[in-house]
Amino acid sequence: MKTAFKIFTVLFISLLMSCGGKEEKKEETFTYQKKAPTEKKETPKEAKVVPPSERVDLVNKGVGPIKSLVLPAEIDQAMAAKGAEIFKSNCTACHRPDKKFIGPAPKGVLDIRTPEWVMNMILNPEVMVVEDPLAKELLIEFNGSPMANQNLSEADARAVLEYFRTL
Repeated sequence: MKTAFKIFTVLFISLLMSCGGKEEKKEETFTYQKKAPTEKKETPKEAKVVPPSERVDLVNKGVGPIKSLVLPAEIDQAMAAKGAEIFKSNCTACHRPDKKFIGPAPKGVLDIRTPEWVMNMILNPEVMVVEDPLAKELLIEFNGSPMANQNLSEADARAVLEYFRTL
């Protein structure tokens, strides 16, 4: 009987151990429900915003001494050479001929700006960034770096403009 009692106790303890004491933890899993495909609604495409340095404005003449300027069909090579020298000595700290730098590139500027605007920007940059809306936008686009007045004469500014025509 003693042996039967021992066997019964061992079985009972085994039964308790196998049924209890071991907690099964549920694994947390990430689930999501896919939404049923809906009809695609066409949203109106927003107009692409063109930066001021690429915007075409062939009407604005700017603010300054140059009110009217007619460019001859032929490029004056001597004047362009003089303009290149002036540009290299006064403007290359902030401008590169064919790429944006601190300021915009002058290459192709006469395709998007009037000659009067370009000359007024060269001769009168302080007033232009205050009074001309396009010059204000350019100032913002180029991180608030204002164009320095190089105190060029109208003849020198015209030579620089002629150089721009060769780019």
